[in-house]
Amino acid sequence: MKSVAIVQSNYIPWKGYFDMIASVDEFILDDDMQYTRRDWRNRNQIKTPQGVQWLTVPVQVKGRYDQKIRDTEIDPSADWARTHWRTLEQNYRRAPHFGEVARWVEPLYCDAAYENLSQLNRIFIEAICAYLGIETRISNSWDYELTDGKTERLADLCAQAGGTEYVSGPSAKDYVNEAVFADRGIRLTWFDYAGYVEYPQLWGEFTHGVSILDLLFNCGADARCYMKHVQP
Repeated sequence: MKSVAIVQSNYIPWKGYFDMIASVDEFILDDDMQYTRRDWRNRNQIKTPQGVQWLTVPVQVKGRYDQKIRDTEIDPSADWARTHWRTLEQNYRRAPHFGEVARWVEPLYCDAAYENLSQLNRIFIEAICAYLGIETRISNSWDYELTDGKTERLADLCAQAGGTEYVSGPSAKDYVNEAVFADRGIRLTWFDYAGYVEYPQLWGEFTHGVSILDLLFNCGADARCYMKHVQP
C-alpha cells in the first residue's frame, strides 16, 4: 500500500496542510496548475494584536493570469522577505518558543534569494517538515508525465507514483469523479480537517486557520501534540 496526495504549493501553510503531508507516503506539489490570484499560493495569515493579518509575497503575473504556479516569478524589486520577517518578529517575539524556531526560520527569510513561487514554497515546506519530523517524500508534478482531465490527471499521477490510495482534500468532492480512481484500482480517501484542539495562542480569540508558524512559535516541538498525523 502506498498513499499519495497531490496539492498545489502554498506559502507557509496552516497546520492542516502539514497534517496531510504527514498522513501520506508521497506528497506531490502540483505546481503545473494555473496560478490563482488572492489565493494561498503566495500569501497566508498570522495573528497580531489587531487581529489576523495577511503576509503576501509579491509576484509577477503576465498576460491574462493563465500562467502556471511554477512559472510565477517573485518580484525582484520588492524587499518582501525582510518585511515579512520583521512582521513575524514584531508579533511573535513574546511567544514561548520564538527564539528556538527563529534560529532556522529567520535565515529562510534573510539569508536566501528566491526566483519563483514554487521554489520558495517548497523550501519553506521542507524546512517545516524537517522540524516536525515529517519524513514523507515530497515531489513535483513535473517529475511525472501529465495528462488531460481533472480527475484523470490526478489518478494518473497517483498511479505513476505507485500509489494505491489517493488522499484528497474535502473541497475536491465538487469535481472529482470517484469512478476514475475505482477503474484504476486506487482507493480514494477524503482527508478530514475537523477536530483540531486549541493550543496556547497569542492575541485574543483562538484562530485555527493561520500559518503553521503561529503554532510553531507558540508551542515549538510540542506542535506535534496539536496535530493528528504527526508523531509526538
